[in-house]
Amino acid sequence: MADHQPKDFNSSVGQDNAGINQSNHSQRTVQTKVVIPNHHGEKLVGILHDTGSKELVIVCHGIKSMKERIPMVSLATAIGNIGMSAFRFDFAGNGESEGSFRYGNYRREAEDLRAVVQHFRGTGHVITTIIGHSKGGNVVLLYAAKYHDVHRVVNISGRFDLEKGIEGRLGKNFLERIESSGFIDVRGKSGKIQYRVTKESLMDRLSMDVRAACHLIPENCRVLTVHGSMDQIVSVKDALKFDKSITNHELRIIEGADHEYTLHQKELVRVVLDFIRYQIQCNDGMKHSPSHVRGRL
Repeated sequence: MADHQPKDFNSSVGQDNAGINQSNHSQRTVQTKVVIPNHHGEKLVGILHDTGSKELVIVCHGIKSMKERIPMVSLATAIGNIGMSAFRFDFAGNGESEGSFRYGNYRREAEDLRAVVQHFRGTGHVITTIIGHSKGGNVVLLYAAKYHDVHRVVNISGRFDLEKGIEGRLGKNFLERIESSGFIDVRGKSGKIQYRVTKESLMDRLSMDVRAACHLIPENCRVLTVHGSMDQIVSVKDALKFDKSITNHELRIIEGADHEYTLHQKELVRVVLDFIRYQIQCNDGMKHSPSHVRGRL
């Protein structure tokens, strides 16, 4: 059973959140800490931005991150400001959630997301959209490929080529080193060990076939990929590969944005909210958007 700890505050939808003017009516939002057990019995901790709407958007963070980091807070707040509810949570082994951090772990994090989806379905919510940033982008795509029960997905700066980006964290010759010792300890700038990468967890990442997963996403699932043109963590070229691999796909490149959209929260929020609004209008009006759309901001 999930635990709920409410915290009230007034959020004006008329306020300019991340530079986005929402509407002229007031929307009361209650932020509530919710604890949900995953399928391994670990407690996942999240914040529900509850507007009273049963329409819910779930927001997922990236590797070694947490629900309090941008853009998770910006997005959840902005979604609440347009009258929908939002939930941002920590995957197992991250932030406030129980469990040990594991490198790789894409499939298990998709199952964490599954536990969250099932919990809120049980409380009468309708999961309209799942959003993931960085590694979280891969997780929401993997979820969509497996479960086919959420029809709007937002992939923000996800990585298509998972064999890339490893050397930056593990150092040179990581395959030979992990084969020899069975693990690699990743240290921070201070020299302190941040986490341990085992051979098993590295192979979990390298065995992920992102292209195959994209091909399993059904045509009735609309996917938005957002990427910053100045992302130094994940190349914008990865976004182009997602665009070629997902049938019902929209691509938006935000000019000048880095991996966390540090100076571009306004643009990121606008793109995501426009996508959510438009898809709701399409569903309400029984319209169909074109299968592929590209744009740069």
